Amino acid sequence: MSSSSNLESRKRGKKSISKHCGFLTFGDPGCPIFLNGPFRDSIRIFLQECADLEDYRVEGMPIWSTFLVHENKGFVVPLYTIEENVKHSLSSSISPFCDHCRCAGWSHNFVSRRKYHMIIPVDEEWNKPLGKDVFDLETHLLHGLIHCNGFGHLICINGIEGGSKKLCGRELMDLWDRICGSLQASKITVEDVSKKHMMDLRLLHGVAYGHPWFGRWGYRFCTGSFGVKEHHYERAIEVLSSLKLDVVIHDFGFTDRFEEIKQIICCYRELSETDLITMRDLFRFMLTLKSRAEVSKTAISDDAIAQLVSSGYFEKKTLIQKHFQKRKSAKCSRFSKIAANGDSRWPSRRLEFKPNVIVNALKEKKAAKKYRSSVMNRQEVRDAARQQIGDTGLIDYVLKSLNNVLVGGYKVKRMVNGGTRKLDYTIQEVKNGVKLDQEKVPEKVQACHKMPGNDVNGDLSYLYDHVLLEYPEMDIVKLAVTTVLNSKYFVKEWPFRDEQDHSLSFVCRFLPSLTEMETELTREFPRGEYIVVPLHYTVGDLKIAIQNAMRDTYCIMEHLLVTDIIETEGMEDNEVLFGILESGTELWIRGDGLNLDTDLRYEGGADNWKVRCKCGAQDDDGERMVSCDKCEIWQHTRCFGIEDSEAVPPLFVCDACYTSLAPSRAAQTSYDLESNGVLLPPVASYISTIQRLLY
Repeated sequence: MSSSSNLESRKRGKKSISKHCGFLTFGDPGCPIFLNGPFRDSIRIFLQECADLEDYRVEGMPIWSTFLVHENKGFVVPLYTIEENVKHSLSSSISPFCDHCRCAGWSHNFVSRRKYHMIIPVDEEWNKPLGKDVFDLETHLLHGLIHCNGFGHLICINGIEGGSKKLCGRELMDLWDRICGSLQASKITVEDVSKKHMMDLRLLHGVAYGHPWFGRWGYRFCTGSFGVKEHHYERAIEVLSSLKLDVVIHDFGFTDRFEEIKQIICCYRELSETDLITMRDLFRFMLTLKSRAEVSKTAISDDAIAQLVSSGYFEKKTLIQKHFQKRKSAKCSRFSKIAANGDSRWPSRRLEFKPNVIVNALKEKKAAKKYRSSVMNRQEVRDAARQQIGDTGLIDYVLKSLNNVLVGGYKVKRMVNGGTRKLDYTIQEVKNGVKLDQEKVPEKVQACHKMPGNDVNGDLSYLYDHVLLEYPEMDIVKLAVTTVLNSKYFVKEWPFRDEQDHSLSFVCRFLPSLTEMETELTREFPRGEYIVVPLHYTVGDLKIAIQNAMRDTYCIMEHLLVTDIIETEGMEDNEVLFGILESGTELWIRGDGLNLDTDLRYEGGADNWKVRCKCGAQDDDGERMVSCDKCEIWQHTRCFGIEDSEAVPPLFVCDACYTSLAPSRAAQTSYDLESNGVLLPPVASYISTIQRLLY
């Protein structure tokens, strides 16, 4: 039977299926039901048989709930499914287009008529109705979005470290993976900006395992920012993971990090039963050691402790920790001292208490449950300070001075975020100059009662910060790190299951006319739609099935009339398909009735803007961009030398247009040399020059 008739037969013969399912098995084959059709049909059957319609709506959108009972822990987890009708979005504040598709390289996909949000709220919200801001919250334990064509996005996932008290990240990812497989999703992307102990996991796990944390579930490189391609990413991972540890020790021999790095490497080499040769060997061993410590914090045998003591593990850890503490304490200074000795135009009495405003803002963020850490970027800190300090120049001076500075009972730290290239600020509570959250250095006897690898996080962070991010005089390492950090989008694809002997399945793609391709549908062809029909269907029946599926899926095809199937040319409409077309064949169709007047054409939006940046980017990648006022081509602000913290000039002309319009640069004076080697005049002169050239 066809997918539509399959849905109708289920409606007529619906069984009473419990809406309470097992959390750990939900989505396994046959649990709670078998689903064999494409996603657009499977999701409807799932909602009909495995979910209850709630008696309220969010922004007019219906909500279904399914309750999952955790078999081992006994609690009940609510899984909500919200159907978002794209045409309904036109009358609300919700955009009908998909920013996630745009940033993942799917701008060319046709706009789907429906989106399905699958959400597990944070623990404290399990017994409360969903709010109007449900799509905007980043605190959900799970939030996935799947278009009715099967393409979707994992928007956020938050386990124990993200705010959950009951579910870890792996359990949530296992659940999401089973749901996508059961419902026959096609492709799912994820933007991996996850961090742990201030380390980007896509870099840490990339070095250790060759793939991001999400790679455990089959997610692979999708698209990169700033022109990064898959082969760039793979080469960068290879460069970093194959760094020889002996070479690392040698290269840091003339730096002030030499002793710490050497001792950390030697310490873990002695702990490992196998040879640790490369950075991948070391990072993988350290992550394994940390994982074992977290799984069983008390189950350590006397023999294991004796082995660690005899190997000198605790002595080495003690030396390293003491050395770290000495170095960290030496770098800290009180802001009052900086204010007294500084060269600012503000008197020290006016400066002295201003950092307290910033510390209070960071404390509030750390205390708020909805935030995962006390980290705030520079703009967030600045905005918070402006609520109490009117002088923005004073705020900027204070922010510039806050780095490893003691303010009251807190240490303010500043660092560059490797992914955003922005400054981040955070605080750590201190007492008598020592951080409270830093373990005291254990004595040898006390160490015997410590879990091995208790400070693996500290060692990993140190190697991450000072080896990966600060490798001396090795441009290839710096380039590789930047390449990995610029690779944030990963994707998993599920092949369509063709397991039914009593039906035929096809991948059907629409072929526009030559005129439509030249004038209207100029972007890359979207992927085809899966169509499942019974063996006895005729060519005419197949045309109707394809037509109904396309109409049901895409806004632009709402009135499509299928006229031809290229692969069946010369056949009559009443001829039976079985024996003529092989199941799994890709079919190209022609038809009339495309709505070329609608703005709901491509997921990337109605604007047909062009991207051509010096980094090689040819499409929007989600990074900050600016359009040239002459050629109207977009490029990254960062690639033009405009920092994220800087405002874009009111008039902007790209290098190519500036070169073609302006006199020879060699004849011009008073230019500044930007970090990327581009010569630019001072801002006022630049704007004046552009105005003269353009107008």
